[in-house]
Amino acid sequence: MSNTVVQYVLLRSDLLKELGWSIGALVAQACHASTAVLHLHKDDDVTIQYLNDLDNMHKVVLEVPNEESLKKLSVKLQENSIAHKLWIEQPENIPTCLALKPYPKDEVKKFVGKFKLYKATLAGKETKE
Repeated sequence: MSNTVVQYVLLRSDLLKELGWSIGALVAQACHASTAVLHLHKDDDVTIQYLNDLDNMHKVVLEVPNEESLKKLSVKLQENSIAHKLWIEQPENIPTCLALKPYPKDEVKKFVGKFKLYKATLAGKETKE
């Protein structure tokens, strides 16, 4: 399982909890980042493998606490040549989400392992996203 090809998507939790964005808006941000990075790396062998088995794609959506954490992660990924797309919502110019291109889990887990699965709170109830 550890060598499974996975796409990690990291989404700011403060957008929902503190800034009042809707769940739909957050889902859209994750979709934008995921789609963009897949397009940017469409010729990459691992991305091709990932997209050739659409019914078995594996994505993990993780929670990043705020904009600063998201930007720091993007810099760390760049420094380590980990392909990703930092999605910046326009026209607001707000970094909202980051998606890695598909990688074998073993190759990237050390960069994202400290982040927890994304959870949203609605009307006092915690739900997994």
